[in-house]
Amino acid sequence: MVDHVGEGNVNQVVDTGKGVPPATGAEGNPPEAPNGSDTPGYELPLLLFAGFRTLIDRVHTELARQGHPDLRPAHGFALQAIGASPYGATASDIGRRLGVSKQAAGKTVDRLLALGYAERADDPADARRKLVFLTPHGTDALARSAAVFDSLRAEWAARLGPDRVRDLESALRTVVPAETAYRLDATSWLGGA
Repeated sequence: MVDHVGEGNVNQVVDTGKGVPPATGAEGNPPEAPNGSDTPGYELPLLLFAGFRTLIDRVHTELARQGHPDLRPAHGFALQAIGASPYGATASDIGRRLGVSKQAAGKTVDRLLALGYAERADDPADARRKLVFLTPHGTDALARSAAVFDSLRAEWAARLGPDRVRDLESALRTVVPAETAYRLDATSWLGGA
């Protein structure tokens, strides 16, 4: 929830350092959540997002160290969308996979072309269409990111225990609809590609 305090916007859910005191219940304790637990409902999505963000930030820090300093999270989604077909992808295909317009996908593709992660070629079946393919640099970035994700998962397993990590993954598979588990359109949902 964003509120206005003084001259600025304050997210009272996560930003307690902006002069807005946290909500309290009886005797100054945090209020009991409406669901009867001691944890407010908004904490679950924030913790899931924070876990996601932590993993993504660590992947990109490591990718930068390994020779991919210009790669951004939106690029990773686009690289996956491009690499989903060995026969190449059009900007429309990429846009559909990412949940963005053809124009937005085209801008991301242009950036990946400039960085050397993708290349365009004529479609042999239709000279009017251009196909986008991963370059070896793009394939390397995806392979390295997969290895880093495996390493990060192993870190979580070492810290939490392998059974807890497997239980967490299993629980999420139970509540996340199968058709949305591996969607690439997260960047459009969050507001940009």
